[in-house]
Parts: sequence; structure tokens; C-alpha cells
Amino acid sequence: MSRAPDLRLIVITDFGLTHDPLNVVRRALAAGAPAVQLRHKTATPARLLELAREIRDLTRAAGALLFVNDRLDVALAAGADGVHLGPEDLPVAAARAVAPDGFLIGYSTDRPDRAARAVRDGADYIGCGAVFGTTSKQVDGERIGPAGLERVVRAVDRPVVGIGGIDTDNVRQVAATGAAGAAVIGAVMAAPDPAAAVRSLLRPFER
Repeated sequence: MSRAPDLRLIVITDFGLTHDPLNVVRRALAAGAPAVQLRHKTATPARLLELAREIRDLTRAAGALLFVNDRLDVALAAGADGVHLGPEDLPVAAARAVAPDGFLIGYSTDRPDRAARAVRDGADYIGCGAVFGTTSKQVDGERIGPAGLERVVRAVDRPVVGIGGIDTDNVRQVAATGAAGAAVIGAVMAAPDPAAAVRSLLRPFER
């Protein structure tokens, strides 16, 4: 890509927090969310592809990015902008070898050395956490705090996005580390007013 991707806020879907997650995505995009990550651990590949194509249409209309969690095959088939990989997924180097030009690859780690290696292997950004802990999944070590996030920010020359327990009350601590943005699940997906939540979460990262 000719310029760095806008990762000030990545809204991650959760299909257990709301009865109409796609409507929440629509409201988040209308409020200015620059990126969405499709995460649905229990969906079949066919259903995940269907959802990815639906959300891709929404993100394209809004000028936003779509990432698919874990599944490079689904991301490519859906025409998504990128994939987000974890330590148990396809290695970054293998994904980069088959990804088309301009396709974005994110990688999750809270360790500076692993973040640096992922960047060398072709990662475009690092998802780092859990910054404040999380209830969305089991995370070894749980809370790294803003200081742990800042160590990863300083270790790489790519955008780092904080994740884990981030909400409208603590997002300024994330921005203060030099992180490019925040990735959130419940702070938007379970918010009474997703649009207002998005605006509040973006504010500390305004350019």
C-alpha cells in the first residue's frame, strides 16, 4: 500500500454479545470506524465466507478496511483487505508468500522479540495485548498493561494496535503509549450506543 493503513480503531465482531451484529457494524462504520475484523470462532467456513462478503460490502461502502481473523483462505476468497493471524495460525511468512500485493497481514503477540520477527516475516501491523485483561478468550499472562504495550511499540517500525479490555474509559492510556490504535470487542459490540462508543474510542487517536 502507498500509505499506512488507518488502524486507529478495529471493531472486532462478537456474535454472542448482540442479536444483530451486522447492524452494530453498520452503526460503527457510519460513526467513522476505519476497520472491522470478522471474528466468529464457531462458524463453518461457508458461513464465515458469507459473513465476510456481507461485511466487505459494508466496509467498502464506508471506505473502511475488513480483516478476517485466523482464516487466510476466507479472507482471500471474500476479497477482504487483510487477515489477522495468531501464534497457532498459518505463519506470517507463509501467508505473505501467497498473499497478493497490498494485502494486509496482522499478527498477535505481546512480546517485542516475536513482534520484530513477525515484521521481518511480512506483518503489516501487530495486535498487542491483553492490555487490560480480557473476557473474550483465554490469554496466557492476561494483563500486560500500557507499559507492556509500549515495549512492543518501541520494538517495531510498524503500527501496533492495543487489544484486551480497552474501553472508552482507558483508551487514552493506550494512545499515550504511541500505539496506532485500539482493537475492541465489547466496547462497541455490547455498547448501548455503538456510534457514540466509536467516536469516543477514536478521539485519542485523532490525527
